[in-house]
Amino acid sequence: MSVSRHFELVYMLLNEKTLTAAELAEHFEVSTRTIYRDIDILSAAGIPIYSSRGKGGGISLMDGYVFNTSLLSGQEQDDILIALQSLTAAKFPEIEDVLGKLSRLFKKDRSSWIEVDFSPWGSEESQRELFPLLRKAITANRIITFRYFNTAGEQSDRSVEPASLLFKNKSWYLTGHCLTSNGPRIFKISRMKDIAVTDDNYEPRPAVPFTEAEDSIMRSTIEVTLKISAEGAYRVYDEFAEKMITHNEDGSYNVTAEFPEGNWLDSYLLSFGILLEDIRPEHLRKRILSNMDAIRRKLNPT
Repeated sequence: MSVSRHFELVYMLLNEKTLTAAELAEHFEVSTRTIYRDIDILSAAGIPIYSSRGKGGGISLMDGYVFNTSLLSGQEQDDILIALQSLTAAKFPEIEDVLGKLSRLFKKDRSSWIEVDFSPWGSEESQRELFPLLRKAITANRIITFRYFNTAGEQSDRSVEPASLLFKNKSWYLTGHCLTSNGPRIFKISRMKDIAVTDDNYEPRPAVPFTEAEDSIMRSTIEVTLKISAEGAYRVYDEFAEKMITHNEDGSYNVTAEFPEGNWLDSYLLSFGILLEDIRPEHLRKRILSNMDAIRRKLNPT
């Protein structure tokens, strides 16, 4: 069943009054049997649609029928359009057509005050194509393959039954059953390379609750306390929850948070550069200093 096809069918009848099943079948590239099945579904949903035989016959809506937009408030109409516009960022199929038709039905200007783009600044077009690629694999139950880089910097080849896309803490993740490691896994999409959708199908498995998946990511964590200079306020408020932050009298900030262990943590802390004034626990502070010495030696080998 195609909800967007049903909506467009009603929309066409509102404008054209009467169309034959053959005309609708040709427009939607489906069989006439599918069109008659759509009519039955719409009738069962309370839409006064019927078909008539003979000269001038076809499929019509009952005279006087109008889509009662007053059932939705102006704010609710705006909310629907904004939600649909957000889906265009993930290249959801047919959204632009549905968005245009609803805008005309609601008599709303398509000029937009919101635009959603999940890709990083300056990213290539190929990165923007990941969403429709992964969506196709998930909806068609197709196994995907890719190279993956974990937080330790290790590279591995993966074969995965994709289940869903997850947006968490400013990043996109793919959940699914990893055939390589034989278990449910979460993969950060930015670390997935050479993604390919295979012709191999799979039977969907029971969904893994997000809390369980999150526990698997946070299983090996360390509590870290950072002191960040006043000039680093933008990083503090961009990246940490209010309850993790203490604003010191000298203008600096103390942040206490749980982080997953691994090379990723070292790289993340080094990204603060001169904004970072202290790190605890002590063994992590020493490790970061050792990394800084290694960087200094590489940049100044003489």
